[in-house]
Amino acid sequence: MRIENRQQALAVVAVVAVTLLVGDKLVVTPLASRWKERGARISELTKAVNQGSLVLAREQAIRNRWDNMRTNTLPENVSAAENELLKAFERWSQASRISIASIKPQWKRTSDDYVTLECRADAFGSIQALTRFLYDVEQDPLALKVEAVEITTRDNDGQQLSLGLQVSGLQLNAQQP
Repeated sequence: MRIENRQQALAVVAVVAVTLLVGDKLVVTPLASRWKERGARISELTKAVNQGSLVLAREQAIRNRWDNMRTNTLPENVSAAENELLKAFERWSQASRISIASIKPQWKRTSDDYVTLECRADAFGSIQALTRFLYDVEQDPLALKVEAVEITTRDNDGQQLSLGLQVSGLQLNAQQP
């Protein structure tokens, strides 16, 4: 092979190599990365569509649960709300046969959408009575959340216990259908 043909062949090989390198950096690599990004985006969208379908399938159950929770919130009237909470404490204490020493309600405005009525109650009774009382509080349909429970003994045998209970009740400001 002659030197001129060799130089031409090397030049052709060099041009092809540079073209392949530029093609890889400017065409193939960006296309491959975009392909991966689109694949990831498609899988995210597919997951979101599946979750949306599941929510739509459970729409009626979710709406029923929300309506149930909304109807069991405290009334908009402050005195009626406090009265309902006090009646609930009376109902729970009579059913469980515990003695309530004090109930201290206090309103907390933390949002424009709702207000909470925090209530601290001190009671005493046997372990069976206190567990029944706590069960009744948790099972009541009234929109209450148990924030804190403190149980201490009042005697050396542990037969008489004191209960410190803090609950918060929900009052929605603007009831929406």
